[in-house]
Amino acid sequence: MTPPPITALCVVSAFGRRMQTEHMMIRTVCCGIRPGNIFVVSLAVADLVVAIYPYPLVLSSIFHDGWSLGYLHCQISGFLMGVSVIGSIFNITGIAINRYCYICHSLKYDKLYSNKNSVCYVLLIWALTVVAIVPNLFVGSLQYDPRVYSCTFEQSASSAYTIAVVFFHFILPIMIVTYCYLRIWILVIQVRRRVKPDNRPKMTPHDVRNFVTMFVVFVLFAVCWAPLNFIGLAVAINPVVVVPLIPEWLFVASYFMAYFNSCLNAIVYGMLNQNFRREYKRVVVSLCTPHLFFQDSSNDAVERLKSKPSPLMTNNNQVKMDSNPV
Repeated sequence: MTPPPITALCVVSAFGRRMQTEHMMIRTVCCGIRPGNIFVVSLAVADLVVAIYPYPLVLSSIFHDGWSLGYLHCQISGFLMGVSVIGSIFNITGIAINRYCYICHSLKYDKLYSNKNSVCYVLLIWALTVVAIVPNLFVGSLQYDPRVYSCTFEQSASSAYTIAVVFFHFILPIMIVTYCYLRIWILVIQVRRRVKPDNRPKMTPHDVRNFVTMFVVFVLFAVCWAPLNFIGLAVAINPVVVVPLIPEWLFVASYFMAYFNSCLNAIVYGMLNQNFRREYKRVVVSLCTPHLFFQDSSNDAVERLKSKPSPLMTNNNQVKMDSNPV
């Protein structure tokens, strides 16, 4: 992989992730934390981690044509990159389960996903993420790879560990997410065809748009990370035979696809969600005129408070409005 594409990718990824996270944080601060929102914020933070620390070090290794920052920075960079990747797939899994409960088990959703429970779920996701990445420090699998200018997971360090990583950090979450979205798609089709309308929950266009957005995010993650994971699985099963058969361009291309995933979610949100498009424009304007951005943000917050509807008499309706994610 040549330095210019990586450089552009890192810059675009960092900028895109910053816009996405700022939008979600603005929405959260102005409108209050909602059960569905907190998982999306967590996913944005997971992807932002890699843009804050590892990507700048990748740029440094590109400019120096090699790693010049020492062993400690290499381990920290590889660790945080692992946290970002595993945190992303775990958060995508959490979002899929959340959407599955919201759409397919709506009567139980408010109890399962109260604000307190949602925060606990997110904390659990991050705890599992840290637990999942810590063994890398003892296995010695975080090493500098000159082909991708990164300190990253060395697939041939331990065959058993690599197989476990691919299964528990990719294949199993993909299976869970696939099941959740398959059930949701079945329900969406049944609702649109008005199958048993009296026994099926009502789905608004807003619900369908949110589901489609997160489904696209999942598909892109799976497509971008599948080549690298399956190459790692093949190497772990039979390294002596497989390693010579994998051309360097294929390995580098698989890493390029994985890196590129960090750019895609912000693009997907911008394409499929009008609120994101509006906030993206505001953030872009803020880069040119910061004082106007903060003034508009304050005015917008005041207008939202003024226009906020009074609580409805029906408690169930009020809860559904509050629990509906962005």
